[in-house]
Amino acid sequence: MGDDAARYAQARVQEAVDRFVADDPGLGVQVAVVHEGELVADVAGGAGVTPDSLLFAASAAKGVASAVAHVLVERGELAYDLRIADVWPEFAAHGKGGATLRHVLLHSVGVPAPPYTTTVGDLCDWDGMCRSLADAEPWWEPGTGFGYHAQTFGFLLGETVRRATGRTLSWWLREAVTRPLGVEDDVHFGVPASQLDRVSPQVPAVGPPSGPEPGSPADRALPPGIRPDAAFANRRDVLTSDIPSGGTMSARGAARVYAGLLGYDGAALVSPERLAELARPAYEGPDEVMGLPSVRWALGFAPSRPGPDPSRPGSAFGMFGANGSGMWADIDSRVAVAVLRNRFGPDLSTAGEIDRLVADLFPTSSRGEDSWTTQ
Repeated sequence: MGDDAARYAQARVQEAVDRFVADDPGLGVQVAVVHEGELVADVAGGAGVTPDSLLFAASAAKGVASAVAHVLVERGELAYDLRIADVWPEFAAHGKGGATLRHVLLHSVGVPAPPYTTTVGDLCDWDGMCRSLADAEPWWEPGTGFGYHAQTFGFLLGETVRRATGRTLSWWLREAVTRPLGVEDDVHFGVPASQLDRVSPQVPAVGPPSGPEPGSPADRALPPGIRPDAAFANRRDVLTSDIPSGGTMSARGAARVYAGLLGYDGAALVSPERLAELARPAYEGPDEVMGLPSVRWALGFAPSRPGPDPSRPGSAFGMFGANGSGMWADIDSRVAVAVLRNRFGPDLSTAGEIDRLVADLFPTSSRGEDSWTTQ
């Protein structure tokens, strides 16, 4: 892409961000777009947010955790069909012995809920959380159902990685993903104390608080004591603890991780064959936890973009969070995008509008210098 095209993309994205924050004076937004390895937009606006700020990404960080898992499979450190109990014997309790890494990535292990009395202090205790999950009664036999593992996903994945490799998920994030991409200071599960001054605080959602119906599966899976909101995201213990179902990062760093998965940005994190595997829809059916009649899921990712224009099945993959954050990539258009917000609330309209703009700038049917337009 030429300099004029990059400047145009930067200006268009900045115009959109300026419009978002003008409509919501308390809002802060970061957007980064990487096309064929080139950072063509690195934009921020509102609430003191700069491109260098770190923002809580909520569940959008699960995509980064999944990226680490795929890189470890690529390196031969893990296998998708690794039985968790082979490296974490305690996890076999109560009939969970058949659970695999693939089941973790597909949210089909059957352990979507921590104890209902779990507190934030408990959530920050890695060993304690893993003991609780190892002793948990599964909601279904591993691999026979699907339900979003909102808070347990990161512990299931991270402890499997730690037991299998002797290193934590955060260690592998730095060594195998962010350091090769040059963004080790920009993407974290637990934020180092030296980086805390870069964190932009989250602000509450507008309107009355909402939550799952008491007693519902979603309520059981998201106990009240650890239900994420702005106050949760701003706690120092949450920010600095390894809780890989969430994370704190810059849009620039997150977009470069997805660009690395695409094979750009100076480091091909996975082979083209594995890239196709991680983006391929692997499940379609009901979500037994969130109560949704039909969802689609790939190996650790939602196989879609947040905008209204569909991608080819197997091309788009990403993750989205409860504060409107999102990060995704599209194989066909060769773009990686991250949108982070400081406004806590499940409104994905910001990410959706950015996706529509990026799809206009980089249509999948074009190639090379012709893949952007000033029309």
